[in-house]
Amino acid sequence: MIIAKIATLLIFSVTASMAHAAIADLVEERLAQAEERQIINAPIAGIENALWFDYRIDITEAQKELRADLSNASDIEDQRDAWEEYARELHKERFHYIEEMAERGYRMGTVTVN
Repeated sequence: MIIAKIATLLIFSVTASMAHAAIADLVEERLAQAEERQIINAPIAGIENALWFDYRIDITEAQKELRADLSNASDIEDQRDAWEEYARELHKERFHYIEEMAERGYRMGTVTVN
């Protein structure tokens, strides 16, 4: 009876740990997906210059690197790292593009609907 109780507690403990790890994994993925929704799909002010093409290339490279990192991931921690790096890269590239265009006098516009 005692052995059965211990075994049951161990199973619940392992299951809870795995569930916690899976939820944590989803957090990084959700953050990356939020960054993906902010990818700029049209050049600022309609200016297709080297900055725009560099930005698009950098986004494509980040996506390729994510796929490679996820396919080579050996555990959940590797997956979390891959998603986190991907989100960080998307964020960095977007702000770099916006800042560089702002220096040239082109601002990123936002539309607010009331």
